[in-house]
Amino acid sequence: MLPTPAAPPRNLASQTLRSVGLAGGKRKADGDGDAKMRDVTHDKPGGRKSNSRVRSHRVNPIEQYKNTGPSGVKALAGRKAVVAAATSDPLSIRGASRVGGALSVTRTRRNAVSESPSRIPVRGATQPGTVAKLREFVQSRWNAEARFLNLEAMAQDDFIKKNHLNVPGLVNHRRGSQEAAREAAVIYKLAAELQPEVQTLSLANNKLRADHLKSLNHYLPRIENLSLEGNELTTMRDLEHISARKSKLVHLRELLLMRNPVRETEYQHNRGEQYRLEMARRFTTLELLDQEPIMKISFDVPEASTSATPVPVAKATSFPLPMGGSFITGVDGTIINNFLMRYFPMFDSQRAGLLDVYDPASYFSYSVNATIPTRARIQGLHYKMANNKKLVWNSWFSAVEGGSRNLNRLQGGESTLRSLHAGPQHIVETLCKLPGTRHDMASTSEKFCIDAFPVKHGTSMALMLVVHGEFTEVGPEGIRSFDRTFMLAPAADGSRAKAAGWDVTILNDQLMVRAYSSPEVWTMGPLLVQAQSQKPKAAPPTLPPAQQAALDAVPDLQRPMVLELCRRSGLTVSYSVDCLVGNSWDLDRAWANFEAVKGTLPPDAFTAVL
Repeated sequence: MLPTPAAPPRNLASQTLRSVGLAGGKRKADGDGDAKMRDVTHDKPGGRKSNSRVRSHRVNPIEQYKNTGPSGVKALAGRKAVVAAATSDPLSIRGASRVGGALSVTRTRRNAVSESPSRIPVRGATQPGTVAKLREFVQSRWNAEARFLNLEAMAQDDFIKKNHLNVPGLVNHRRGSQEAAREAAVIYKLAAELQPEVQTLSLANNKLRADHLKSLNHYLPRIENLSLEGNELTTMRDLEHISARKSKLVHLRELLLMRNPVRETEYQHNRGEQYRLEMARRFTTLELLDQEPIMKISFDVPEASTSATPVPVAKATSFPLPMGGSFITGVDGTIINNFLMRYFPMFDSQRAGLLDVYDPASYFSYSVNATIPTRARIQGLHYKMANNKKLVWNSWFSAVEGGSRNLNRLQGGESTLRSLHAGPQHIVETLCKLPGTRHDMASTSEKFCIDAFPVKHGTSMALMLVVHGEFTEVGPEGIRSFDRTFMLAPAADGSRAKAAGWDVTILNDQLMVRAYSSPEVWTMGPLLVQAQSQKPKAAPPTLPPAQQAALDAVPDLQRPMVLELCRRSGLTVSYSVDCLVGNSWDLDRAWANFEAVKGTLPPDAFTAVL
């Protein structure tokens, strides 16, 4: 058997340290164990090492601005003293500390990271009067009467040069993006103190980048006019910090970006229109961009009520107001009828001929909603209609460049621009690429619902025309539903529309193509609160032959209003037509007029109530 090796002496480590001179020769009085090594910088057992790292810290203007109280002054003085002491020590070794001029060894910590304070650059602190001088500079540029703060070319100002102040735009390649943002924040915070609050701000010719705009919304969120002319903003992303789409500067009305790469590059590549559209999308409140107005399409949208009155729970089986028919007010119904009866047949068979009806500054877009409506899915319409199974959506999604302009699905950028078509030539080219359609305008008016009313368009008035209906897609012969919104204006004398025989011209055209849903949703009558069991549809009312012949002579789009007035008043068809014509085809006005004069009408004005 091999002999068992002798165990090594327990004090081998201490003997080794003493042999190389790293441990003292004295032992503790109570035993032979080595004396514990300790950190002489802190008289604590266990040799716990203190944090000897000294961080240099430049006092930026914004920090001096914040630390204006007594506690802040003390903290600032203490930090300066630490930095001065660190820089006076030319030597620092991990695990060693200087006591009384001698170098003492301390316990090293495993995987410790230390850095010589002498190697950390100590930046000069801001002079105590910097903020006061910057405030004086901002005050000198402030016009309280006009609420205008002129901060153009700050780096070239004699006051800035004389006092050696750091301001946005000062050429210094060693200053990073965070310092640039802090310097700008100081200026913006001082501007926020001005009274009355700043309404117009000019930051032109300051060599600003995106970093300089980070805190602008934080300190000056209510400015209405902003000039960033002559700066170094290169991409749309540089404007994200002030974009209303990001809930920034939501009160901004005018913006100047001339002589910035983000604008000049687009115009050099003949993309000026796309640039303006993208800016309007990002800054939704803008009215003036680079001293030019931004054209907007206005819609009369009812505002939400601010009343705190609770809405009672509906207990009735139908809504208080019944479903009405087509709503046409403020315009002669004949103009609407003539436009639609000419437009849709040409859209079905000769789309290129629609070139003349579109205004030179018109826009067109279409969107696709392929989701089957809940009511149609419950009724199983897409299974009962054989040809609808042949319909596919690919022909609509990829018919033209840009495709469907469904803003819920688009991610912005180029796809949003490509799906908006401007100008008659581009619009007609797009229309010709869409799948073929066939609108059955002559068969029955029940398939269509029309609303028309005047709206403001800039400084003039225009006509909003909304058509809900259905069409047959040529080829599969399936039926789709659609919503078409036109913005119309009277055709000016000498215009192409007037020369081609159109009474109106199209300013804006929006087409929504969707899965088929029954036209019963706009059938006149009580509007049920909840779905009820379907009842057999009542037979259409019958008229005497003479009355029926008079009704057949009425245009399809106006026939439902004539029938409704006949039913409510008992008038003959001819008297009902005269009453509606005299009241601009406004059913409510016609009914009120009838109530006022019904006692003076002759007996032959009435017939059997429908």
